[in-house]
Amino acid sequence: MREQTSSSFQVVLPLSNTLKYSLLVLAVALFLIALLILIWKLHQYYKYNTAVKVKETRYLSERYNEKKPCGTILVKSLAPSFLDIARKEQDSKIQLMQKEMERLEEHLTPSPPRTESLDDVISESDPLHGSKGKLKFSLLYDKKKAIIYINVIEAVELPVHSRDPFVKIKVLCSVDKPKSELHSILHEWETRVGRNNRDPVFNDEFSCSLKEYHLHNISLKFEVKKFDKYSRHSLIGETRMALKDLKASETLAFCEELHGKTKDAIGEVLVSLKCLPTSQKIEVGVLKFKTASQTVIQDSDVYARIDVFSDQHKQKHQKSSLRAKSKVTVFNETFLFSLPDPMKTHCLILISLYESFANGKKLIGQASLRNQKTKSNYGHWELMMESLRQPVAMWHPLFI
Repeated sequence: MREQTSSSFQVVLPLSNTLKYSLLVLAVALFLIALLILIWKLHQYYKYNTAVKVKETRYLSERYNEKKPCGTILVKSLAPSFLDIARKEQDSKIQLMQKEMERLEEHLTPSPPRTESLDDVISESDPLHGSKGKLKFSLLYDKKKAIIYINVIEAVELPVHSRDPFVKIKVLCSVDKPKSELHSILHEWETRVGRNNRDPVFNDEFSCSLKEYHLHNISLKFEVKKFDKYSRHSLIGETRMALKDLKASETLAFCEELHGKTKDAIGEVLVSLKCLPTSQKIEVGVLKFKTASQTVIQDSDVYARIDVFSDQHKQKHQKSSLRAKSKVTVFNETFLFSLPDPMKTHCLILISLYESFANGKKLIGQASLRNQKTKSNYGHWELMMESLRQPVAMWHPLFI
């Protein structure tokens, strides 16, 4: 009875062996077709991926820098737009620094006239073209008393930017020696400031005694400057007047055109240079300062400031210690500055001498030298490169 019950639940499919094998072959065939389709799709994907990578590689090779060596550092490629911006900024910085150094060299080399002190050069923009205006003044020389009387009357037709002008007067005496271009400053004065006026009227009078000097060695220098309470006074223009042709006991009035600033050598500074190729540094030594002043030396201190401009940047300046001012002031101090390649690096060294007072400082003069061949170098840089690791000293004129 149990056997009949269990056998009644069995399902028997009446399929022949031929049909079973046919279904098996069909299943294998479908599997093979699916496998072929999968392989074909994989081949297409691989081919497409390879083409995309080739295009990307070409694009990157054209627009990117894959790896750029800079010293010992490998800089990865950046986006093209960022690279363009960075290159433009770098080029602009290089051009600005080169223009600044060229302007400094133009102002501080002893060739043609037209120069400024470092303070004036840095603070001023590009020099103005056209007329700088005129200055009216009168002179009277009392031959018996050997006194010169100066009256600064007014300035007229100053440039548009010349607000708050004033006049600085210097009495210069040339050193009476053969082949000497040195000058000493005997006296200095300043007029009052003409507030908000391009045609200021001064009518300021000054006088000084010239008993100890020959009149043919004396000249007057009038500098018209723009007053700036919070920054440096910038130069508008200047004019000069030699006193050798001045008639005695007769007041003469003048109206002179203003020109670019001229420079005067007022002394010399003994500078030493030493190249240290292993440490990639240069040693600048300020040894002595010699003034051409013929007046009595006042009780004051002087110090030297050294500025180094190399290629794209200005290095941090260094200062000497204070020294008592005399006709020959001895410093004997050296200063180190970084200079990787002295022959290829565009370098400008500026040495400024300042006189220190309780209420401020005053520029005495400046000397400049660089590794390009100019008249101001006198072969100093070349001598340094011929004597590596050995200091080479040479006198350089100080200009004001």
